[in-house]
Amino acid sequence: MVTRVAVAGITGWTGSAVARGVMAADDMDLVAGVSRSAAGTDVGVLLGGVATGCTTYTSVASIMTTTPLPEILVDYTKPDVVKSNVLTAIAHGVAVVIGTSGLTAADYAEIDAAARGAGVGVFAAGNYSITATLMTKFALMAARYVPDVEVVDYASAKKPDTPSGTARELAERLSAVRLPSTAKPVAELGGVRETRGGTIGSVQVHSLRMPGFVLSCEAQFGAPDERLVIRHDAGSSAAPYVAGTLLAIRRVREVAGLRRGLDQLID
Repeated sequence: MVTRVAVAGITGWTGSAVARGVMAADDMDLVAGVSRSAAGTDVGVLLGGVATGCTTYTSVASIMTTTPLPEILVDYTKPDVVKSNVLTAIAHGVAVVIGTSGLTAADYAEIDAAARGAGVGVFAAGNYSITATLMTKFALMAARYVPDVEVVDYASAKKPDTPSGTARELAERLSAVRLPSTAKPVAELGGVRETRGGTIGSVQVHSLRMPGFVLSCEAQFGAPDERLVIRHDAGSSAAPYVAGTLLAIRRVREVAGLRRGLDQLID
């Protein structure tokens, strides 16, 4: 069976790579794309290939007026539009794979409620790289034994959201399993408290944004007389995120509601 897939953010760094991956997959059919700058362009031509007869639209809402609808929407857009895109797709019974960062825990709770109500599957991951997923998996293992952990994420000066989706998801999941911290609570500190980073769940997160970085994320664990750092560094291409996204496309409809974390699919 071939699955009908639409990609929002099809001209983006990751979205374009994922769209090409969908086109190359035997069990998927790329039926539409979303890009305001390239609206009206054939998706095949847009991706540097031959015409496919499928169109690029200005918005997710405009795709939802087509017949037949895509079965799955993949979103690699921007933090200010991803939530609206996801809820629009859910309202039309279309499953969603979320690759865009910037959503909060409250946003995910709203998406989960909408997806469960509609009987639609939604899958989200802060990072679709297999090695980044292993970083999260190993960090969760360590958090069960070492109580003190903080997260640091690194990105280019132009990244529009902070922290990264990888760091946010890692902090939220560490908060669910970690032991009580031995560090003095931020509220009890003097000086400039903001230098201790932002609190997500029960974990402090620190974000660096400057030239020279692509994307990196690390969990730093501290124990008496020793320290453990579990870190993932991304390269300059979007290739590592394609395989994980395709895996999520293949399995997003297994369960109604929201699931988060690619490690759920690779175990």
